[in-house]
Amino acid sequence: MKTAHDLVAQAKSIIREVALHEAEAVIQQADVLMDVREADEFSAGHLPGAVLVPRGLLEFKLSATPALSSRDLKVVVYCKTSGRAALAAQAMQSMGYLNVTSIAGGYDAWATAGKPVVKPESPSFE
Repeated sequence: MKTAHDLVAQAKSIIREVALHEAEAVIQQADVLMDVREADEFSAGHLPGAVLVPRGLLEFKLSATPALSSRDLKVVVYCKTSGRAALAAQAMQSMGYLNVTSIAGGYDAWATAGKPVVKPESPSFE
């Protein structure tokens, strides 16, 4: 029986994953930056310009969103640490997407490196 780790390792062997130091350049060239985490994770902080498409809804959102339907889109995906992003990239490749890249280390590595993140402002009650 395969574990989640086995599935992620298998996905990473067939997708394109870029190191954190390459990620900004790849994002600048992308048509879509996609966060595949859950809504609560996204609202706690995300990469600037990212759109939320949770991993559990990925195939459905891609199929139902005309702006995401072109298989030629340059898409960069990320999650918390890169496991879900690898699985998402593999699924997108299976759907015929030709230019999907995952960010190694995901959001955690990005934030730890001090790269820009968007966080909602807390209301001030003063």
